[in-house]
Amino acid sequence: MTTAPTSSRGVLLVLFAAMLWGSTGTAQALAPSGLSSYWVGALRVALAAGFFVLLALRSPVQRGPWPWTRLLLAAVCIAAYNLSFFAGVRASGVALGTAIAVGSAPIWAGLIQTLVQRRLPPPLWWLGTLVSVASGALMTLAQGEQLQLTPAGVALCLTAGLSYASYTLLNKGLVLHLGAAWTNLGVFGVAGLLSVPAAWWLSGPLPALGGSWGVVLFLGLVSTGLAYLLFSSGLRHISGATGVTLALAEPVTAFVLAVLVVGEFQPLAAWLGLAGVVAGLLMVVRAELRAGAAR
Repeated sequence: MTTAPTSSRGVLLVLFAAMLWGSTGTAQALAPSGLSSYWVGALRVALAAGFFVLLALRSPVQRGPWPWTRLLLAAVCIAAYNLSFFAGVRASGVALGTAIAVGSAPIWAGLIQTLVQRRLPPPLWWLGTLVSVASGALMTLAQGEQLQLTPAGVALCLTAGLSYASYTLLNKGLVLHLGAAWTNLGVFGVAGLLSVPAAWWLSGPLPALGGSWGVVLFLGLVSTGLAYLLFSSGLRHISGATGVTLALAEPVTAFVLAVLVVGEFQPLAAWLGLAGVVAGLLMVVRAELRAGAAR
């Protein structure tokens, strides 16, 4: 049974995972150029799969039939998210693409949870989610990047948001049945088999990484492998829709790191957007803790 203390644990695990995801942009900014975004996404997934192989060897195997259909669907969602997100950002620009992809995911999750599970998130959850999404859009768009609004770019970014939301809701059921290590091994193993050939087809053979290996390893093992382990473990204690919304802490972390590490200047509107995202996330956390206490 979910309780307020276990809900608090789930919230903290997901927030920590989102903070690790937020380090991705800074790590890529510090990496040598020359590696295509498609290969970055594919290598992240493949290295994360290797991470979960080592972790699963130390975890007990779930007896009984495995939900292979759900595992395959979750893997397709992860592969689709990585490929459509990077392609959508390339077509729409970083600010607009990220705002559409990351911002649409919580809305998708709330709608899917309502339709499939016939369970409507509470009003405070919707209010916090909408505040966070709107503030996140303000935070990213206020950075002054020229907008590149194209139908293809918007469709790709919306696909990324839908893929991520679907993965999260599927993952919650899988991790309760198989555990975090084996769930992620199945998902990322299949996703890696899909992503690597796709990256080869979209951007050609993998170039020599040279000095990029350190960054690629960090992206695969830490900001993907460890982050998704924490995320999956957190989903054991909170709703899937809340997990998607709390992942909005990712652009908050990326924003702070860009200022502190990269030295980027941010306008006042971006800082106001940052404050709005944090306020919205606090509303979502409050709604989740209330729901946990009521169960």
